Amino acid sequence: MAKKADLLAKAHDMGLELNEKNTIAEIEAAISRSETAPAETEAAPAQVVAETTTKAGKRSAKALREAEEAAEKAARKEAGDTTPADGSDSTVKKGPKPVTRPLIERRGKNYRQVAEKVNSQQSYSLDEAIKLAVETNPSKFDASVEVHVRLNVDPRQADQNIRSTVSLPNGTGKTIRVAVFAPEADHAAAKKAGADVIGDEAILAQLDKETVDFDVLIATPQYMPRLGKYARLLGPRGLMPNPKSGTVATDVAKAVTEAKAGKVEYRVDKQAIVHLSIGKVSFGADKLIENARAFFDSLTNQKPTSLKGGYVKTIAVSTTMGPGIKVENFIS
Repeated sequence: MAKKADLLAKAHDMGLELNEKNTIAEIEAAISRSETAPAETEAAPAQVVAETTTKAGKRSAKALREAEEAAEKAARKEAGDTTPADGSDSTVKKGPKPVTRPLIERRGKNYRQVAEKVNSQQSYSLDEAIKLAVETNPSKFDASVEVHVRLNVDPRQADQNIRSTVSLPNGTGKTIRVAVFAPEADHAAAKKAGADVIGDEAILAQLDKETVDFDVLIATPQYMPRLGKYARLLGPRGLMPNPKSGTVATDVAKAVTEAKAGKVEYRVDKQAIVHLSIGKVSFGADKLIENARAFFDSLTNQKPTSLKGGYVKTIAVSTTMGPGIKVENFIS
């Protein structure tokens, strides 16, 4: 104990804040550092020891190590050296993030093979584009051939909200299920024309259960008010009968015949684009071209009289999962 008392007295003379709770080893280490460290940093180790070793004999080694690290850090800061003690270079910049691969490289093998036939920088004539679309179908199934037309219209304007129907000469290649909501007097004619679902109360019962098992719903004008309560069910599906689409008609048999023969509705979306399937790949180029020309004739007739500037901005053709093919704009 006499030795510890002597060491404490010497430490106090040197200005070190130590007490009886510190061990002899801690006191000797603090005196040794105080004698060897620069004058401007001599108080730092003792301060750290005093603060981090509140109980004698506990965590003394850790306290000493932290005190030494603090002294070294202070010395480096004074000298303007920011290199970490372990010698690592903290100023090395990280390399650039990996570049995302082009979209074409992330496509399937079949898609990449057929896409090589299409020059993305070239615009083709309508006939050439449809023939090329048939050749570049990467799917194993009988894909649809689609036409996408960006118009120079504002769909928010009532007179520029393009919506109409067209009878495709060769049909769409899809089996259309037609439902007829009409008086009993029209049921026989509708059935003869090929309607799949016929009735009045029977159809309402299905709609009450939110069952929709048809692709086109045809109604007579006098029966339209009875469908008002189902607008939220039919509207979002595009099944609400409408005079513009020819699904509200007094001649039910004629409307059914047209729907079965390939009469389709098209309308501009919020982005001012019209999308329409003009048939299947199995139709062959000639039938698809005939359908496409019928569609464009109908679309041209819908040009608003108030429109300033060109009517069509861009035209593209593609199959369901095939590459897009630019088409020369032949509509003013």
